[in-house]
Amino acid sequence: MSDVIKIATRDSYGNALVELGKEHDDLIVLDADLAAATKTGVFMKVFPDRHIDCGIAESNMMGIAAGIAATGKVPFASSFAMFAAGRAFEQIRNSIGYPHLNVKIGATHAGISVGEDGATHQCNEDIALMRTIPGMVVINPSDDIEAKAAVRAAYEHDGPVYLRFGRLATPVINNNESYKFEIGKGVTLREGSDITIIATGLMVAASLEAAQMLSADGIQAKVINIHTIKPLDDELVISAAKSTKKIITVEEHSIIGGLGSAVCDVLSATVPTLVQKIGMYDMFGESGPAVELLKKYRLDAQGIYEQIKEQL
Repeated sequence: MSDVIKIATRDSYGNALVELGKEHDDLIVLDADLAAATKTGVFMKVFPDRHIDCGIAESNMMGIAAGIAATGKVPFASSFAMFAAGRAFEQIRNSIGYPHLNVKIGATHAGISVGEDGATHQCNEDIALMRTIPGMVVINPSDDIEAKAAVRAAYEHDGPVYLRFGRLATPVINNNESYKFEIGKGVTLREGSDITIIATGLMVAASLEAAQMLSADGIQAKVINIHTIKPLDDELVISAAKSTKKIITVEEHSIIGGLGSAVCDVLSATVPTLVQKIGMYDMFGESGPAVELLKKYRLDAQGIYEQIKEQL
């Protein structure tokens, strides 16, 4: 598999901002002393007058972004997911969500794939937090192509958007001419009649690999990429539940409040279905190489395959 191209979605974020910046003078980027890591530094080099370093003051940064949005410009406020969604939650809720301002939050370094930075920086709760804010769109792209498309869609959307990006390079899987990104619309990547795997973000590529392993065992798994957790593609989720009778959700996030919970919210009210949630099981992460952590917490392809087999 040496020919597989892998790109971290945080890199996609920085590159997408530059492209949008060339097209739109009203785009402003803010960061909290992490421009090199979040990759907004790429934008800063091209548009230094439209990049604001707010220092290590994430909550203040969200307030500044809200003020900028109130003037009619489109701010992208960037930091690690732990500090963007976690530390600045109250400001996002009250200063951005409540007045429904046009602020885009670019949160990088999400999940345990942050690696060596350890549990304090491995945010596995951000999707749950952002889902609770009325009117907030929550997007978790699966690869470079989808991440760039998501940034553009976020700019074009009128209202607050939370974008989740990763540090670890992930395989490019959406490199086909038919690919189309639309907020709130999932993508069926593989057909199957026995079970449905609904995955998001970094877990989409791993779930496709797991589906191949299951196929070798005679189990045909449909694989759906849910890049937008809110608003969820209810129609696609319900259709999958009706056709395969069992759903498995896979996310690099706590199984409490994330993709799995969003799917269960829909199915419990429409088509009660057996749902197996795969993710972080009410625990913190730890420091270590990202790939090894994904293996330990059974969020690599082999671990996903084994967890599904254990429940069939």
